[in-house]
Amino acid sequence: MEKQFSELTEARQQQLMAFDRLLTIMDELREQCPWDRKQTLESLRHLTIEETYELSDAILDNDLPEIKKELGDVMLHLVFYAKIASENDPGKAFTFDIRDVLNGICDKLISRHPHIYGDAVADSEEAVKQNWEKLKLKEGNKSVLSGVPGSLPALVKAMRIQEKARGAGFDWDEKQQVWEKVQEELQEFKAHFDIESGDTIDQKEAEGEFGDLLFSLVNYSRFVDINPETALERTNKKFIRRFQFMEEASKADGKALSDMSLEEMDGYWNKAKELGV
Repeated sequence: MEKQFSELTEARQQQLMAFDRLLTIMDELREQCPWDRKQTLESLRHLTIEETYELSDAILDNDLPEIKKELGDVMLHLVFYAKIASENDPGKAFTFDIRDVLNGICDKLISRHPHIYGDAVADSEEAVKQNWEKLKLKEGNKSVLSGVPGSLPALVKAMRIQEKARGAGFDWDEKQQVWEKVQEELQEFKAHFDIESGDTIDQKEAEGEFGDLLFSLVNYSRFVDINPETALERTNKKFIRRFQFMEEASKADGKALSDMSLEEMDGYWNKAKELGV
């Protein structure tokens, strides 16, 4: 049941007023700013991807002030897309505005949560996920996996594919089974290499086996509640911090990494680890 503005709490009124302020500014910028007037759905796309990654970085760093800032940037882009789509253009076969966007997601959330807004029962997270996938199929999706964007990075895509397959009941029962699969894929990958020389026997098949190994590791990560994308990115950040420490420490000692042996560089690397870099 919709409420009148006066019936809302003061906090909710302030939230709506802030959103109205953003919409008003967006209207003004689209009309008056040369850069904003020039933008299209396509021109904003790569900028939105960049803003999303910046938000992701802030989340991994647990930097709440930065998260707040990046959420604002992402919110601006969402409002911008809806503003462009709402404009009268003879060449457009379909238009919508921010109201349509918000009502659309509200309607979807209600229909996808029949255990909250209907008579269905779902007393666990797993049951909610399974109901979600079943409802998507009823809505017209031809495959459980059709909702996985083709442009997702491969590691994230592997995780989403496996999660959706699990929602359809296609998954391992025990994590030990998955670990055995990891070991099996590791042996198959190693079989494509001459261990003594390191030469590849069949590059294409070895690549395929390496992909199978990575896929099985992503699978195992789900069973031990580790997000593989987050885990790998934290390792990336850790490597960057330690490598940059090596550069700075060696420079302070009057040395250059390019002139050092691997053993010397390991000394700086180990020092970084000891210092908790």
